[in-house]
Amino acid sequence: MEIPDYDKALYYILWGQWDNLLILMVRTKDDILSKRIQHFLHAYHYATDQQTIVETHDNLLCYLDHAMNYTTPTITAEM
Repeated sequence: MEIPDYDKALYYILWGQWDNLLILMVRTKDDILSKRIQHFLHAYHYATDQQTIVETHDNLLCYLDHAMNYTTPTITAEM
């Protein structure tokens, strides 16, 4: 069973697994997803104001929502 990168990213964001999100950023083939993750993690660790963190978080979630609407499911069940 293969889980798409978008589902993984959403799971890691919801549960605060920043290390796994960083690994996903490096391994994904989606350049836009990688860049959005990079901006969020940078803001999370280095931003001085809460508004920047919230904006990058919202941008990442918005992109995930958009990408998940336009991709076909790749999860297959074996019988």
